[in-house]
Amino acid sequence: MLLTGALALSIGLILDQPGIQPLSELVFFAVVFFGFALSLLASLVVSLTLTPVMCFYLLPHAAFMEHAEDAFLVRWLKKQQVRLLHFTLPHASEILIGAAFLVLLSIAFMPLMGREFLPPFNEGTLTVNVLAEPGISLGESEQIGTLAERLIMKVPGVISTGRRTGRAELDEHAQGVYYTEIEVNLDHRSRDKELIIADVRKELSILPGVAVNIGQPISHRLEHMQSGVNAQLALKLFGPDLPTLRQKAAELEDVVKSVPGLVDVSIEKQSLVPEVQITIDRKRASEYGLQVAEVNQVMETALQGRPVSQILDGQRVYDLVVRLDEPYRNDLTSISDILIDTPTGGKIPIRNVANIAIGHSPNLILRENAQRRIVVQANLAGRDLEGAVRELQQRIEKQVKLPPEYYVVYGGQFESEQNATHIIVVLSIFAILGIFVLLFGHFGFVRVALQIMSNLPLALVGGVIAVYLSGGVLSVASTIGFITVMGIAARNGIMMISHYIHLVRYEGEKFDEQMIFRGTLERLRPVLMTALAAILGVLPLVFAKGQAGKELLQPIAVVITGGLISSTLLDWMVTPALFYKFGRPVCEHYLAEQESEVATANGNGNVTVLTHSS
Repeated sequence: MLLTGALALSIGLILDQPGIQPLSELVFFAVVFFGFALSLLASLVVSLTLTPVMCFYLLPHAAFMEHAEDAFLVRWLKKQQVRLLHFTLPHASEILIGAAFLVLLSIAFMPLMGREFLPPFNEGTLTVNVLAEPGISLGESEQIGTLAERLIMKVPGVISTGRRTGRAELDEHAQGVYYTEIEVNLDHRSRDKELIIADVRKELSILPGVAVNIGQPISHRLEHMQSGVNAQLALKLFGPDLPTLRQKAAELEDVVKSVPGLVDVSIEKQSLVPEVQITIDRKRASEYGLQVAEVNQVMETALQGRPVSQILDGQRVYDLVVRLDEPYRNDLTSISDILIDTPTGGKIPIRNVANIAIGHSPNLILRENAQRRIVVQANLAGRDLEGAVRELQQRIEKQVKLPPEYYVVYGGQFESEQNATHIIVVLSIFAILGIFVLLFGHFGFVRVALQIMSNLPLALVGGVIAVYLSGGVLSVASTIGFITVMGIAARNGIMMISHYIHLVRYEGEKFDEQMIFRGTLERLRPVLMTALAAILGVLPLVFAKGQAGKELLQPIAVVITGGLISSTLLDWMVTPALFYKFGRPVCEHYLAEQESEVATANGNGNVTVLTHSS
């Protein structure tokens, strides 16, 4: 538990630093980290303060329990444990090799399992993005949105829809009128959500010339904040030339569509839209004594507008903007006739010093890290994230040839999962080293600390089996479960091995099979109670798969349950065999120390009596 608490507190403190982004890869679990660490600290305080007081007042009245027999289940378990020890102690080497083989097999099996960043959420609603071509009018986009709503409402299990087309310029997520967002309420009791989503995709596939992206409200917001794209996977193509970017993005799109499990594939809406292009001829402007800046200022005022004053309306202040009326700003001839003052006092039309024509340019140019980029996005359906990305990377490497200075970055949940895993691994290493130092400082023997920490990988076996039986996909939440169950396994190891040392050091036992039998049987009930209490505590979450609000905790509970079962069962065999195989030097040290103390006491005339309890 020290391992778990230290790791939880360290991750929580790191995430709480000002430099960490509000939605970094592990901030979803910050509350879990802090809550778990604080609960462990609280239990430590209670065990050192309240528990001794309660024992002082309550245990003297429980003297009858000293002669009470064990319950039938405990007697049966101890009988089986004795049989098990009769087999494991003579075959300690074989038991340890077998346990090591199971651990290595579990570690080797983990890369073969699917990986994802977060478990799928169950929000009860869908967010459907319908993107038409940039430059479309609001009326046309309105018609496409209405048609999309009608198609969605035809799907069984859809209750209602709500739509907005475009977003205002000052909105945090400003979008053009070509962007339509539809919120869809579902009836989960009538049909499975995945079937509803599949039917929605099928219905919307008949819309020509539009890109469809289906997700959920919260998931979409998280994905957008992680990668800037409302999709689970974002292929960010970087390069200097926009036409080349669009060409290579089309090639990437074809490859992404060929990968099974990737759906809602589309290229970021970066298209050429018509615009009025005014190119000033410096030579002709100089003939009239005009500078380029002066001509630009006049055209900006006429077409874009310029605040020249302010209007006060009570407590409100409005800018007074001067510009040409709309009919004169939308007509090429009228723009060509805009007059400019010359230094000689005359006026000339803008066409005398500039070339005015209708041209085409990108509707937007997006940059990241000071480089131009375009995104090919996709969602997942019926497949794990890492497996799909690995296959996609192989196909892109074979089928798409990128020019120099062009490269692809895999963003979205794939990038977040890799970053989160890296953070957890690094912090786990530091936590494990810290716990090793604590154990060595307490026991004074490296071999004792290593024997206790050997219990950690035993929990890995059951955790991997539990993940495989629950779907075979590892997530960051599953990793948190592994950390938690390893902490409990370490505590069980401390309980067992420290009791062996206690029997030798203070109760007159010798290092032999009898001592191992006694120590194991006396710690059978505490270890079992610890495991059962933890399993019962998380058992409701194990059976809560798919329930709203429990998506992050359910994978943690699954790993804890499986890991505790394997670590407890293996602990009854491995820990006694391990200590019987490598614990003799430690016990002999304490026995020699005890004999030295007895000799010193006898030399001083004191009488020392050692009792032996069977």
